[in-house]
Amino acid sequence: MSFIAEWITNIILFILLATIVDMLLPSSSMQKYVKMVTGLLLILIILTPLFSLFKTDLDQALLNMNLKPVQSEKNLENLIDLKKKEIQASQRAYILETMAVQLESEVEEELVQNEYDLTVQKVNVFLSSAVDVKETVTLDDIQSIEVVLSKETAEPDDVPVVKPVEIDTSKQTEPVYKKVDQTNVKAITKSLSTRWEIDSDKIVVTVEGGKES
Repeated sequence: MSFIAEWITNIILFILLATIVDMLLPSSSMQKYVKMVTGLLLILIILTPLFSLFKTDLDQALLNMNLKPVQSEKNLENLIDLKKKEIQASQRAYILETMAVQLESEVEEELVQNEYDLTVQKVNVFLSSAVDVKETVTLDDIQSIEVVLSKETAEPDDVPVVKPVEIDTSKQTEPVYKKVDQTNVKAITKSLSTRWEIDSDKIVVTVEGGKES
């Protein structure tokens, strides 16, 4: 409102000033040019709000034009960071899967060598968070290894077939599997720790719900 009041005041003052000048000037050809100039000045005063509005819009448009490249650059940087994180996540998953497969085969070999009546269900490898920004992975990057084992049991529906008892001393004695208890679980953990050259505290061996690390 103050801007409009100031605008109207300027118009009124200019008209009064132009009238006084017109009254003071003698009747001559110069008076015609003075009226033309005052008329143009009056038009400019009347159009001043429009000029101010256009100037504001122009400044805002220029500001927006300057901001758009900056925003586009930031969006591009965010997109690059997102893609980079996705690639790192894929690499991490691939590394974990590859290591788990390799370690699982070594666990199976360890069980066979020591004649444990166990099978490997799964091996989970957990890496430290620092691996996300590294290009290569070493054993030091492993945070923990979870080894899940289970006892080999016959199917519930299997009915044992009674066979005649035959005694043949010429045949080789079948291997006797070790009974699995907490002591053996600790032995398995220690053996795997030696094989993998990893601290035993990082290895967690689970057998049928009984856990020992």
